[in-house]
Amino acid sequence: MTTPATPSDPQPAPDDRNLVKVDENPVAPSFEDSLHRFWNNNRTGIAVGCVFILLVLVGKGLWELYEARQESDLERDYAAASTPEKLKVFAGAHPKHGLGGVAELRLADEAYVAGKFPDAITAYDKAASTLKAGPLAARAQLGSAISKLQAGKTAEGESALKLLSRDGNQLKGIRAEATYNLASFAANAGKTDDVVKYSEQLMQLDPSSAWTQRALALRASAPASSPAAPGISLTPGKK
Repeated sequence: MTTPATPSDPQPAPDDRNLVKVDENPVAPSFEDSLHRFWNNNRTGIAVGCVFILLVLVGKGLWELYEARQESDLERDYAAASTPEKLKVFAGAHPKHGLGGVAELRLADEAYVAGKFPDAITAYDKAASTLKAGPLAARAQLGSAISKLQAGKTAEGESALKLLSRDGNQLKGIRAEATYNLASFAANAGKTDDVVKYSEQLMQLDPSSAWTQRALALRASAPASSPAAPGISLTPGKK
């Protein structure tokens, strides 16, 4: 019996005892694992960002508290300005604040009543510049226009009244008062045709207005008598 030949370099049998089986479909990490890994990698930056946001919120709150305190102090000072001298000081100290504009408006009204029309013009113009828009600003513009008529600045005053009369963005009451004062000025100048024109404008603007009724009275009496000088209501909305 012949014995088979032995191979010169026999290959050892494979040893599978220490091999780790590889899963052909690995499981994705859970949300908790991903969140934990993200926190570990970015915790310093997140902490700094949170502190920054907190500082911003605290700063904003402190600033709003400061502004509220300043506004409260300003309102208290305005309420304490009970004389023309104190109003002048207040208005001079707060030339860009709304209450400073209101103080100028009060000073202008007082100057108008006292017949100090140049002073009234200056104060009304300052008030209009500070208040910029709204009923009080319109009142200041109206007061300035009428004060110019009373001060002899006829062309400037009449032009300013016409602008207010035609301005569709103005309150109807302001437009009606401006138009009435144009009618009154025309009546004083003996311009009956203009009195008729402005009274008709008032009829179209607001036939029930007290200013319209006064203009119609001017129209009826203009040929025979000289109507009163233009006037201004010193309280917003007061006829």
